[in-house]
Amino acid sequence: MSDRRIFITGGSGFVGTILLSVLPANRICIFGRRDLVIPNANFVKGEIQPDTQYLTAFNNVDVVIHLAARVHIMNDSSSNPLAEFRAVNTEGTLNLARQAAEAGVKRFIFLSSIKVNGESTSGRQPFTAFDVRSPEDPYGQSKSEAEEQLLVLGKETGMEIVIIRPPLVYGEGVKANFASLMKLVGKGLPLPFRAINQNKRSLVSVYNLVDLIKVCIDHPKAANQVFLASDDNDLSTSQMVALMAKAQGKANLSLPVPVWCFKLAGKLFRKEAVVDRLVGSLQLDIEHTKNTLDWVPPYSVEHGFALAAKKKD
Repeated sequence: MSDRRIFITGGSGFVGTILLSVLPANRICIFGRRDLVIPNANFVKGEIQPDTQYLTAFNNVDVVIHLAARVHIMNDSSSNPLAEFRAVNTEGTLNLARQAAEAGVKRFIFLSSIKVNGESTSGRQPFTAFDVRSPEDPYGQSKSEAEEQLLVLGKETGMEIVIIRPPLVYGEGVKANFASLMKLVGKGLPLPFRAINQNKRSLVSVYNLVDLIKVCIDHPKAANQVFLASDDNDLSTSQMVALMAKAQGKANLSLPVPVWCFKLAGKLFRKEAVVDRLVGSLQLDIEHTKNTLDWVPPYSVEHGFALAAKKKD
């Protein structure tokens, strides 16, 4: 990697923690809500908001890597979720990017989401970087609007925009649904997932995602591009559970409960969206990413699942 100075938001998050561990600390400025003590790195405390003033934070900065976001919440109780997502993910992002451009930052890397493309590829081809944006929830919409406005800003200012859309990111310390399923499999009890073997879901190890971000810092062909990220090894739910069991040294005791039973239960209990994520497909075509950047994911899914199975102290 070159000696570019890098400004990172979201450094204390799941992806940011791994990214900071592989970048030279003396070339980094970290912006975030939580104090981080990293030898030789600069830290600026603050929040991503539409009115945040970054003042001299961008001095001598070449690249901004924007990881911070208001994340997707399964049961959002906000009275106006879209407005709250927009405040951080759209307006906050654009405020950050405008000030970065005014300060002479050369490249802005935005961690977006595959939710910009949609929620499912069941019955269709995998998503590509060239598909029309079709977000289906407030989080995806806020990210989609940010992407669109960033690309316009890039054309107006000359600052290079790089957009990365990952699917579910997993690894050591992962939370939410992936962690819950991993914990359930780790109990070694029979689970009803063996028959869910026709769907395919793209995932990305946090280490593969971080490797892609590192490539995008310097690669000349990354400028003004949208890249989809994955491990390039899509898994059925049944395969995923088998890998989780193997990573934890447990027998795979999955039972062959028919998929229609899950769908019926989803309708009865009004959990169709949850069931769709369990039995449906969400695939990403990353050929554009691989061909443009001459990049292949360096870590296998087995490596990623083994790390995800580790307990954080």
